[in-house]
Amino acid sequence: EVQPGESGGGLVQTGGSLRLSCTPSRIGFRDYTIGWFRQAPGKEDEGISCINPSDGATWYAESVKGRFIISSDNVKKTVDLQMNRLEPEDTAVYFCAKTLSISHCQDPFGDYWGQGTQVTVSS
Repeated sequence: EVQPGESGGGLVQTGGSLRLSCTPSRIGFRDYTIGWFRQAPGKEDEGISCINPSDGATWYAESVKGRFIISSDNVKKTVDLQMNRLEPEDTAVYFCAKTLSISHCQDPFGDYWGQGTQVTVSS
């Protein structure tokens, strides 16, 4: 019923926090791993985190490890990304998509589910 995609972005100062929410396709929610990706101007897409909603296994890119926390809500069937201690380098459009596995989260396994949500961190 609700359109798949991303929400929660905004403009924050360095050191601030944001919480992003991903609404994937509800069908087969626990059949695959779900990942967050970001696209910064002039840079290739970067896989930053993923989670297996079935067992809670997670993966984080080194660039966000210790600052971001990914979680899944198996009732709402959403995946959130808590972003703490944000830095200007985190400025990007953030997307979510399924991934092949918890060990293959650097690239999406299919199209992004929405148009992304903009995160801008001012310095």
